[in-house]
Amino acid sequence: MRYLPLTEADRRSMLAAIRASSVDDLFRDVPKAARLPGPIEGLPNHMGELEVERALSAMAGKNLPAGSVPSFLGAGSYRHHVPATVDHLVQRGEFLTAYTPYQPEVSQGTLQVLFEFQTQVSLLTGMDVANASMYDGATSCAEAVMMANRVTRRKKAILSGGLHPHYRDTTTTDARFIGFEAVVMPAAPKGGEDLAAQIDGDTSCVVVQNPDVFGHVRDYTELGQICAAKGALLIVVVTEAVSLGLLTPPGEMGADIVAAEGQSLGNALNFGGPYVGLFAVKEKLVRQMPGRLCGQTVDADGRRGFVLTLSTREQHIRREKATSNICTNSGLCALAFSIHLSLLGEEGFTQLARLNHAKAVQLADKLAAVKGVEVVTDSFFNEFTVKLPKPATQVVEELAERGILAGVPASRLFAGELEDLLIVAATETNTESDMDAYAKALAEVLS
Repeated sequence: MRYLPLTEADRRSMLAAIRASSVDDLFRDVPKAARLPGPIEGLPNHMGELEVERALSAMAGKNLPAGSVPSFLGAGSYRHHVPATVDHLVQRGEFLTAYTPYQPEVSQGTLQVLFEFQTQVSLLTGMDVANASMYDGATSCAEAVMMANRVTRRKKAILSGGLHPHYRDTTTTDARFIGFEAVVMPAAPKGGEDLAAQIDGDTSCVVVQNPDVFGHVRDYTELGQICAAKGALLIVVVTEAVSLGLLTPPGEMGADIVAAEGQSLGNALNFGGPYVGLFAVKEKLVRQMPGRLCGQTVDADGRRGFVLTLSTREQHIRREKATSNICTNSGLCALAFSIHLSLLGEEGFTQLARLNHAKAVQLADKLAAVKGVEVVTDSFFNEFTVKLPKPATQVVEELAERGILAGVPASRLFAGELEDLLIVAATETNTESDMDAYAKALAEVLS
């Protein structure tokens, strides 16, 4: 076999060499209570490679791919056009096989890529410095809160009701096991929450999202000022990186930390991953930043070179000194992000953002004209929430049967709540005929 090439004779020889009578002897340190008595019921027996390929292909055939039908899915993962150049470049051997650049003298290309990536993220977010990527947006959010706890020496985080529930849950999971308090505000589909009133002497940070999970675009300048006055940090989460081409950067609103998801640039939906976490901070906080930082320097001959300037991960220093439990980054996804953004350029990126907003406005107008549909998001970028006269999950299922991916029911994210709300996204990939088909089918389903 390709992956398990050992013969039975090979196995017997190996067992004899270590004086084990059977493979089961290798697991004798595992308590019997923790072992399965036999094969797991319901799972098929082993198959050959061809049989596995056919079985998995049949399962995949039950999916309705976002690229095959009009898709208006969003809620943290967005379908954008990724130029073929991106895939061509990231699949080059130098990039595809590269890993952590521990030896800068032989890793100059990888280090330069990460340096350029950091520069782009800093410019987009309006922050002083960015790290060399993290796992994804949700873990970046949790790491931002833990960083705020270290900086302020406080252990209470206020999480906005507009924060994506996946980001919220990742943060509260860390809170449970690491030992800090996470105050979760109620879902805020229409905004209006008073986060400033929640800040007290124990508050390390306030976490907001812009645009939020319901699509609202907010100005957090005043909240940032209040946080600063009360000794708390403002953390701004961004799940749609393309919005940074049009909206006021978080840094200009007074954000101390920005935790974002970079999937929108260079990375396809891909069943939810791998994605790339963006992380940027004010310069005064840089030594508490998780992950690592690539820097630019000159060698003994005055030539430009790149190094790992800051490495605060447990792989580099003693565990108790590490600022993060994230032991690697999403380097290849970060490269795809950086290549896509470089291809667009500043003007192209701004045009892309404007196109996304225009598409969303067009779609919102078409859906609002459907009887019984109300757009509840008052200000949005490329995503908004509509209120339906019947449960959104039912509507989504009926539209999927008609070949339209209508969006994400809010109740799927906020379990047991907001059953009549549907979160809808439009990007440059949606044509006017897609929108017309959506509006027509929605009217039929609601009639």
